[in-house]
Amino acid sequence: MERRVAVPKPDEQIDRRRPGSYTPVTIVDGIRASAARAPNKTALVDGGRDRELSYASVVNRLDRVANALAGELGVGRGDHVGLMAPNCVEFVEVVCGVAATGAAVALVNPRLTTSELEYICDDSQARILFVHHSVEDVARAGSFATVERVIVIANDDYEEWLCQARAQPLLTPIEDWDPFALVYTSGTTGRPKGVVLSHRSRVLTFFAMAAEYGCYSPDDRSLAVAPLYHGGGLGFTLGPLFLGGSCVVAQKFDPELVLRAIHEQGVTAAFLVPTHLAGILQLSEPQLKRYGNGMLKALISNGAPLPQAIKERVIERFGHDVLHESYGSTEASLVSNLRPLAQLEKQECVGLPFPCTEVRILDEAGEDVGAGAPGQLYSRSPYLFNSYWGQPEAQEEAFRDGWFSAGDMARRDDEGYLYIIGRKDDMIISGGVNIYPREIEEVLTHHPAVSEVAVVGLPHEYWGEAIRAFVVLREGKRVNEQELLDFCATDLARYKLPKTVEFVGSLPRGGSGKVLRRELHSTAGRR
Repeated sequence: MERRVAVPKPDEQIDRRRPGSYTPVTIVDGIRASAARAPNKTALVDGGRDRELSYASVVNRLDRVANALAGELGVGRGDHVGLMAPNCVEFVEVVCGVAATGAAVALVNPRLTTSELEYICDDSQARILFVHHSVEDVARAGSFATVERVIVIANDDYEEWLCQARAQPLLTPIEDWDPFALVYTSGTTGRPKGVVLSHRSRVLTFFAMAAEYGCYSPDDRSLAVAPLYHGGGLGFTLGPLFLGGSCVVAQKFDPELVLRAIHEQGVTAAFLVPTHLAGILQLSEPQLKRYGNGMLKALISNGAPLPQAIKERVIERFGHDVLHESYGSTEASLVSNLRPLAQLEKQECVGLPFPCTEVRILDEAGEDVGAGAPGQLYSRSPYLFNSYWGQPEAQEEAFRDGWFSAGDMARRDDEGYLYIIGRKDDMIISGGVNIYPREIEEVLTHHPAVSEVAVVGLPHEYWGEAIRAFVVLREGKRVNEQELLDFCATDLARYKLPKTVEFVGSLPRGGSGKVLRRELHSTAGRR
């Protein structure tokens, strides 16, 4: 029987872009749905002030932020609002309140100077600047091109400001792809860029997190330790609220308090950067043994490579079934994940692509490389960012035929598992040979006296670049330069050995935990 297909007449006006049942998916709408389902359930726990907010309270407060911005200050779709604050529950309500107006929030590291704050506010064209009372002086000293008003949060004046606003939803038309936040990169290679993130990219990431990690449901409670001004820290805090769970917001990282929260507060998931895990493992044996794992389902490491030596110690402390190492970037969101049971089998590996994510590894000519061969990692997924704010040239450079790369070099084994070799910009060329710092760093972190290490190439008139290792020792441990060089020589070819070792108290890091190698280059001691 012939199938008959209806063909519209030429004069019929049919909008095929979306069905009549279409409803945009936004972050705030998801939180409202969670609140409608369980209004009295705890949504946020303020880890530093012994304070809890129910879902009804969170929605009430974000609505007040939104109404005050839209009514009193005229903030709306297309505007940008700055936010400079450490971790606190007010951070969440401001971000969501701004989003409810249709505007986007530009996130600022609270440790920045006045001139750095000025740059981000001016670059993003922020109309309003929210600042935590602890950094008010930094903001008051600024001279801004577009900021019309500075609002100080987490104090009595802020509470009074909220009380004067209406607590009702704004009827703002917002599309999935509208900007939700501008996350400024840490500026490891120059001035920070504003990464424009959409509601759609974050919401779909939340669903993928729930599928991949198995610990983001209405029955789960997460621990937010990483800085909220960073894309990962914010995503792993808002995701639980969007999906109906609870989140404990830690004001700062304290390794013993992390263990206590896991032990006592029913935490099922914690997102930590490698420096957090290293800090926990620096605790004494009595401290480590004092706390159990409680209801913990997942420890998720992201933001920087997790050395294999630390992985093994984390597994020894927390068990073989909780550790995930994920790879991603602010621009691409989560790209891959190595699940717990593969952590020891797949050494120095970041796993398989995330749901709905495609990955390619390309050579300089843009051709796919075979298994085991190094190349630049590109990904494509519905989680990608919208753009670099005001920098179309940077946008052009980051993409190849619709595939994005953060500049990381990788290889893939014959089972499809991914291994990050290092950043393209971090590659050292010594004696005409390409050397990736991570390989050297992995060897050094296996030394029992070494806590952290970063390897860079410094200018050298004969070699072109000479390898220098910056080493942070574990508390109470001692080792000299020659002992470390001898240790490396057992696992590394001679041309990969550091020429010098410099012992330092700490490594400079951005908000995501990545080492700021540019600072190591500029401050390297003369030998």
